[in-house]
Amino acid sequence: MAEHILTGSFFVFLLMLILSMFLGRSFCGYLCPAGGLQECVAGVNGKPAKQGKRRAIKYVIWTVWIAVIVISFISGEGTLHVDVFYMTDHGVSVTEIANYLVYYAVILLLIRPPLIYGRRAACHYICWMVPFMVIGEKIGQMLHIPQLHVSADNRKCISCKKCETVCPMGLRVEQMIRENNHCQCSDCIQCGACVDSCPKNVLSYSWKAERRV
Repeated sequence: MAEHILTGSFFVFLLMLILSMFLGRSFCGYLCPAGGLQECVAGVNGKPAKQGKRRAIKYVIWTVWIAVIVISFISGEGTLHVDVFYMTDHGVSVTEIANYLVYYAVILLLIRPPLIYGRRAACHYICWMVPFMVIGEKIGQMLHIPQLHVSADNRKCISCKKCETVCPMGLRVEQMIRENNHCQCSDCIQCGACVDSCPKNVLSYSWKAERRV
């Protein structure tokens, strides 16, 4: 940003913000390669990651990152222009040994938390993309935009908690069903695992504006 160049990553994160206004964190549930990578190591440590103060780390990382970008942009020079493939060789960023070292360092960064703390721990604790989607989701709620989420008919719930057992994010799905008649929160990735596992068809996808927790 110091050179006032809008790269491909800028548009990816912008699109992520906009789509989350309608789809919540569906990207995490269906498209995120980091999420898939963590699911691959869930067989080593499949326990739910604790929902504690570590969750704030990702927001600290995001805030510092955005602040650096803004400061770099303000202090930079040149005319604002677009270069989607900036600093890539033929559209591919990993072309040299040094790039591979960075690539594998990022992979190690992503798989270490779930190996130590539990399933999808990197999503909970350090993912710097999550705040974009959380902000987008909150904006959508403020604007009363219909959003994809999991609704529930809590009259059918038998409290078997199979939904909680299969939830990759370790959420208290049964409790949310009982209290709010839906299981949506900022950590829900819309993966549908709870919907598929429910023996009484309590859960289903919905597309409407609804107050969330």
